[in-house]
Amino acid sequence: MNIVTLIVALLTGLFASLGLGGGMILIIYLTLFNSTNQLEAQGINLLFFIPIAVLSIIVHTKNKLIDWKFCIPSIICGVLFAIIGTFLANIFGSSILTKMFAVFIFIIGLKELFSKESPKE
Repeated sequence: MNIVTLIVALLTGLFASLGLGGGMILIIYLTLFNSTNQLEAQGINLLFFIPIAVLSIIVHTKNKLIDWKFCIPSIICGVLFAIIGTFLANIFGSSILTKMFAVFIFIIGLKELFSKESPKE
């Protein structure tokens, strides 16, 4: 690993831990500047995410920014639906899943566009 790759990896980790989309930056760097194929870049990004996520959880827990009573159900549902999604991906194939995801994003976009948020007191 050269020094540029190491610096990009550290910066993307920092951006990711701050919630600024560091994973996207890493994938772009790997595919455009490091000649890594897309699938391999996505795999590297997923592996890179694990230690950054653990570090972020430790820091945010220490600063009392995580409300665990809401996190535990979210984690359980996330893992459950990731498993279900994996099975659906094997059954339907990527073409149908891409279209389903596009419809889902469109519906969520419409909801966000037309929903009114009540003022917080």
